Amino acid sequence: MTEGRCLCGAVRVSVAAPMTEISACHCGMCRRWSGAMQMGIEVPQDKVVVSGPIKTYRSSSFAERAWCDSCGLALWFRDVEGPNTGWFELAPGLFDNAAGAKLVREVYADRCPEGYRLEGDAVARMSQKDYEAVYPHVNEETKP
Repeated sequence: MTEGRCLCGAVRVSVAAPMTEISACHCGMCRRWSGAMQMGIEVPQDKVVVSGPIKTYRSSSFAERAWCDSCGLALWFRDVEGPNTGWFELAPGLFDNAAGAKLVREVYADRCPEGYRLEGDAVARMSQKDYEAVYPHVNEETKP
């Protein structure tokens, strides 16, 4: 079991699943939500227990974003409708050392702002066009 918490400690997260991979997203909504790029560790919803004061926002027709109602820390992104339901993309910062997970995927890589860039050959990069070809339902999520 891996335990995590928000900045103020009011929200607690327990995960009973391996957490090995981090994804980064540069779409317009994720950048607005996170202030830069959104990063998430994907885990099955049925392996996650969350407690504390949580608020959610339905950011598109298929997805929601959640945060701690006390300190405002971003907690997760998840699809609530469509083909990708059943998974949380939990914020790596909830867990000490990001639960040991490694960055393996960068989506909307071609939309990364000019002021920063993720480095490394071990990271798989997908452009907006390539990502939306695989997941056509997400194109509205990219709008700022």
